[in-house]
Amino acid sequence: MAKIDFVPNDYIQQKECGRANFLYLILFGILMGAIGVTFSIIKMRQKAVESDLASLEQRMTAASIQIAQLDELKKKTSTMMQTMVTTAELLEPIPRSVILACLTNNLPGGVSLLELKMEEKEVKTSSSRSSSQSQYQKTRVQKEQTAQSVDTRPATEMTIEIKGIAPSDIEVASYIARLSTSILMQNVALVESKEHTVEDARYREFKLKARLKQNISLSKEDIEKIRRSREIDT
Repeated sequence: MAKIDFVPNDYIQQKECGRANFLYLILFGILMGAIGVTFSIIKMRQKAVESDLASLEQRMTAASIQIAQLDELKKKTSTMMQTMVTTAELLEPIPRSVILACLTNNLPGGVSLLELKMEEKEVKTSSSRSSSQSQYQKTRVQKEQTAQSVDTRPATEMTIEIKGIAPSDIEVASYIARLSTSILMQNVALVESKEHTVEDARYREFKLKARLKQNISLSKEDIEKIRRSREIDT
């Protein structure tokens, strides 16, 4: 027996289109919800990145300020060091580095320094003159004192104590001779010399005492000669 369907085809198609539209609306709602959630997440991340960037800019600003302060401190330190060096050169007619160069560059082969002590003392000069001086001599002395009145620094005497080791007394004597003929040292004397033995090796431990020449002024050529004396000897 044949089955007869009395529902019109238009109604069926319209009903199917309605269902399809309803499904499309649901899918569109889900898509828009996902887009909204994604947009919210992106905005939250953007705010977090902006906050991190602001914090980083603050730290960079603080770091740049600290770098500028450090540069300024370095400049001040450099200026202070130059001032200290200039002051030391004004107070010391012979720099300590030149004295050290004279002591080390005159070392014979096999001789080494262990200790070095420099002691500067003020020398008291007597201002009294003999009553037998003539008027001409007194006038000349007064003129010399007036000419030297610009330099108000007291006269000083530097004593140098040297301790070192050498293979034998021959090298010690050679070292004393070299220092005695240098343009800086005078009254170089041997204070002590002892023999020591370490693992069947013998060496001499010596102590010297010397004085720096007074009223000596060195030119640049003299200083270069002192510093190059090691190269000349070799």
